[in-house]
Amino acid sequence: MPATLASLVHHSALKLVVRAGEDRLDTPVRWAHVSELADPVPWMEGDELLLTTAMKIDAADPETIRGYVRRLATAGVVGLGFAVGVNYDEVPQALIDAAEAEGLPLLEVPRRTPFIAISKAVSAAMAADQYRAVTAGFEAQRELTRAALAADGPAALLSRLAAHLDGWAALYDASGAVVAAAPDWAARRAARLTDAVARLRERPAPATAVVGSEQGADRVELQSLGSGRRARGVLAVGTGAPLGTAERYAVQAAIALLTLTTERSRTLQDAEARLAAAVLRMLLAGEAEHARAVAGELYGTLLDEPFRVLVADGDGTGELADAVETAASRAAEPVLAVAEDERLTVLLPDGGATAAACAAWARTAEGRLAAAAERGGGDATAVPAAGLSAPTGRAGAGAAHHQAEQALSVARRRGRVLVGHEDVATGSVLPLLADDAVRAFADGLLRSLREHDATGRGDLVASLRAWLARHGQWDAAAADLGVHRHTLRYRMRRVEEILGRSLDDPDVRMELWLALKTTSD
Repeated sequence: MPATLASLVHHSALKLVVRAGEDRLDTPVRWAHVSELADPVPWMEGDELLLTTAMKIDAADPETIRGYVRRLATAGVVGLGFAVGVNYDEVPQALIDAAEAEGLPLLEVPRRTPFIAISKAVSAAMAADQYRAVTAGFEAQRELTRAALAADGPAALLSRLAAHLDGWAALYDASGAVVAAAPDWAARRAARLTDAVARLRERPAPATAVVGSEQGADRVELQSLGSGRRARGVLAVGTGAPLGTAERYAVQAAIALLTLTTERSRTLQDAEARLAAAVLRMLLAGEAEHARAVAGELYGTLLDEPFRVLVADGDGTGELADAVETAASRAAEPVLAVAEDERLTVLLPDGGATAAACAAWARTAEGRLAAAAERGGGDATAVPAAGLSAPTGRAGAGAAHHQAEQALSVARRRGRVLVGHEDVATGSVLPLLADDAVRAFADGLLRSLREHDATGRGDLVASLRAWLARHGQWDAAAADLGVHRHTLRYRMRRVEEILGRSLDDPDVRMELWLALKTTSD
């Protein structure tokens, strides 16, 4: 404990006597300062015990001494030590009355007690308190280190940290979700701070923030974890008061240990990324067994079971990568992820938590796009498109990757965030043709017919559309057009002559029908 007025009064060598403010002796004393100035306030910082002999002030004059004591109390002085036997044989009653009126503790200092002895006592108490704090901090570091090496790692560490702080602690992952908390009830409180955690994660690590909790019940300090530009997690600690020296040591130790736990060395990350890329290349090259051998225990179990291939492209793949990493870590699922520029390729277990997390990410992203569209703003390019293959084994990885690429293409054309291979065949094929190259081909194929119609010499385009829509049935198509079937036959011969192609060819009919649908108004 730091020095207090009570500890100084009980110090047997000082022989101090309380003359006023006996009910406020538990106030901590930050320092003891000697001043004979009539107004020492400009040189005070607060929380000091002021020592004086009243050499330059009339301590017996009620009006003078009231102003003096009032200035000291307003400045945050915690006590006044008045030496007797120097300028005054005893403490003036006016000083006692003024101290009582302001609630300022007044200590009588006997002549045989030098002021330096009081200063030394305060300094010794401060040093002892600092030593106790440092010792407690080192002990906390040892306990936290042992907890971090336990089987449940972060959970055990948070439990010990919460005990040291007499409060609570919580750990957030890279996505801002609560992954562990101690005591158990703290998870609910930590969940209410996700907005503050999100704001902290946007700042370069290391970063810290102090926020309030519900109804001001506690003080919450947030600390980002990680040595790189992006935070790999956030530690939250909640206490009833600002952290002391020992508590600060414990928190700093926890930050260091959790950083080591949540962020592997950059060299190891690079090596794992290179291994993942090599395994993926071998799978796509058809070398499934070689890929399995190289994957070993790191990705081997993933390749032994049905998995899916996800391919994402565009701005924002980092957010998807974080969602994949978080879900895989929580579910202890093996996942192979390869990021190259703005393209992300992921091999993930079929039907696992990671696949569910990708679907949840897509729903959230599409919700943001819809909300932005309603506001008349937003940029669709800020959200990547992704395609997901059907389940496969390692021998079919190449085909699954092709399926994911196809699904990705469909997602872009449909304006979707995520499309699965099973969804590719749903809907119409026509949206797949809605790009400039296909439109240019259709316009070129039908241009000569449209130019013929523009001269007023017939209606070949409408006739061709009606005839194809009726699968070449002359009477039905002629009835739709309101012309004689011989007129329709003549028009179809003109179509063949102008195009130089036979309508008996099913490929020609297919191309003409798609061209008509693609360019229809």
